Amino acid sequence: MPIDAAKALAAEPRRSEIAWDHKDIQLYHLGLGAGRPATDPDELRYTLESKLHVLPSFATVAGAGMAMLGGLGAPGIEVNLAAVLHGGHSIELHRPIPVKGSATSRSKVAAVYDKGKAAVIVLRSEVADADGPLWTSDAQIFVRGEGGFGGERGPSERMGLPEREPDRTEERPIREEQALLYRLSGDWNPLHADPEFAKLAGFDRPILHGLCSYGMTLKAVVDTVLGGDVSRVRSYRTRFAGIVFPGETLRIRMWQEPGRVQVAVSAVERDDAPVLADTVVEHA
Repeated sequence: MPIDAAKALAAEPRRSEIAWDHKDIQLYHLGLGAGRPATDPDELRYTLESKLHVLPSFATVAGAGMAMLGGLGAPGIEVNLAAVLHGGHSIELHRPIPVKGSATSRSKVAAVYDKGKAAVIVLRSEVADADGPLWTSDAQIFVRGEGGFGGERGPSERMGLPEREPDRTEERPIREEQALLYRLSGDWNPLHADPEFAKLAGFDRPILHGLCSYGMTLKAVVDTVLGGDVSRVRSYRTRFAGIVFPGETLRIRMWQEPGRVQVAVSAVERDDAPVLADTVVEHA
C-alpha cells in the first residue's frame, strides 16, 4: 500500500543543517514584490541590508527551500508527486528570525489523514539554533487518489468570515516576472515558469507559487495592521483555496480582533476568485 501511516508516524525525524544570510532574505522579499517604491523607507526594511528585518514567512524557504517536501520520501510514504498539492501551511514563531543564521531542522510526518479519495500528510519541521527554538512549520500536503486506507479523517473545519465589512482592504499587484524571481528562493517546480508544463497540468499559463501569495499576504498585514513590526507575529496559518496568475492582483481583506487578524485573499481580475482561505495571523 502506498501509505503506511503507522510506519510514517513512527519514523525518526530527519535532521539537516540549514543556514542563511542577508542575500537570501533580500531575494525572498523581492520575490514577494518588496521594493516598490524602491526608496520608500518602509520598503527599505525588506531590501537594504543595513536596515533589514525578516518577514516571518521566510521560514518557508530558509536554508533548504522546499526541502520540507522531502518528507514525502519518509518510510511508509510512497506517492506519485504528480498527485500532490500543497493544501495549507502554518508557521509558529518562537522568536524573531535573525538576518544571518545557522540552525538545525528536524522534519517528520506529524499526521496522516484519510479523506476517502485522498490523503492529507502533515509534514512538520522544527528549527532551532544555538539559542533555542526558532520556528515550527507545518505543511499540509494533499495527495489525490491515496485515501481509503482506513485512517483517521482528521480535522475539516472551515472558518466563516466575520459578518461585517473588513477593517482594511489592500490590493497587491503581482508582477509578470514575479514567479520567476520567487522560484530562486528554492521552489523550482516548472509549473511556475514553463508554459508547456503548465498546460500539461491544465493551466493556460504558469501560476504563482501558493507560498508566494502566502508571503505577500503576511507582508500586507505586517505593513498595515502591525505597523511594520515583524516581531509582533506569533503564528500564521492558511488554506490554499485557489490559484493566481502573475500579472493579476491580490485583494487582501482583513478583520482585526484582539491578538489576531483574520484574512481572506482573492484574485481581483477573476471576480474575486478565492486564493487563500481560513487565514489567521496571531500577534502580540
